[in-house]
Amino acid sequence: MPTLSAGSSNNSGFRRNNASSGGRIAIIFVVLSLVLFTASARDTGTGPFSVVRGVVSTIVMPVRFVGAAVTAPLQGLGNVFANLTADQGTLSELKAENEQLKAKNSELQEAEQTATRLQNLLALQSTYSLQSTAARIISASTDSWSDTVTIDKGTTSSLAVGMPVSDSNGAIGQIIECGPASSTVRLISDENSSVSAMVQSSRAQGMLRGSADGTLRLTLIGTDQTVSVGDTVVTSGLGGVFPKGLPLGTVASVSKNPGALYYDIVVTPLSKTESFEEVLVITSLTEGQHATSEDIQSADNQGSSGSADAQQSQATNSDGAASNESGQNQG
Repeated sequence: MPTLSAGSSNNSGFRRNNASSGGRIAIIFVVLSLVLFTASARDTGTGPFSVVRGVVSTIVMPVRFVGAAVTAPLQGLGNVFANLTADQGTLSELKAENEQLKAKNSELQEAEQTATRLQNLLALQSTYSLQSTAARIISASTDSWSDTVTIDKGTTSSLAVGMPVSDSNGAIGQIIECGPASSTVRLISDENSSVSAMVQSSRAQGMLRGSADGTLRLTLIGTDQTVSVGDTVVTSGLGGVFPKGLPLGTVASVSKNPGALYYDIVVTPLSKTESFEEVLVITSLTEGQHATSEDIQSADNQGSSGSADAQQSQATNSDGAASNESGQNQG
């Protein structure tokens, strides 16, 4: 019995010594960790801790790449397996959500395009100081002998026959019929359309006329004038309907027949009919938007054998022809 008692006492002392030693080691590790953490936090990036981290990162980088390469296919297979095991209800919900997102995306794109067009209209209005009212095109002509569009504003919005119409690129036509809530606009490509125009660079003045096939031609430009492919054609302001300087198109070709007094000039419009959506109806002209006396004198002096006189007469009457004709129809 004394022998067993002595053995138990020795084992207890041994366990106490081990526990005491373990506690001291734990305390040492905690203190050492705190010291290392503090030193690492104060490391400015050039000390030994930064060097050690860089070495360790360099060593384990290949292992990380290998691990990513190994796990990527497994993740893909997991996604495929999840899709295969999804129930029909979940798949239907995902499909419906996808369709809703597509519709929303299309709606946002349309809204963005509309905002861009309206911003361009405002820019044109500001650039040319136009007194105007915005309108939306609601339909286009369906017959083959006229080129017109219908806008969603009329007399109740103070619109009237003869008012010029522009899109964000420039002049596109003139109102020929006006009802309470809608108006008909004859486009410049219509065969009955004629607008006083001039070549912007050389100031050569003529008439921009439409045709049955929609081709625009700049007429009454004498062969002694300067016209080149690519020149911009703008409204001349003669006739007092279209404001002076509003873009109409660009010269596509210039040709001259032997003995002819005038060029045969084809003009490309700045906008296509199918791209018209929002427009500006120019309700009145400011003082600076009319042709000046110098412009009228230039038209008088242009050409030879009295051709300038004929040009000015046609320029003065043509812009108002549409309104006169429509006014007679309404009367």
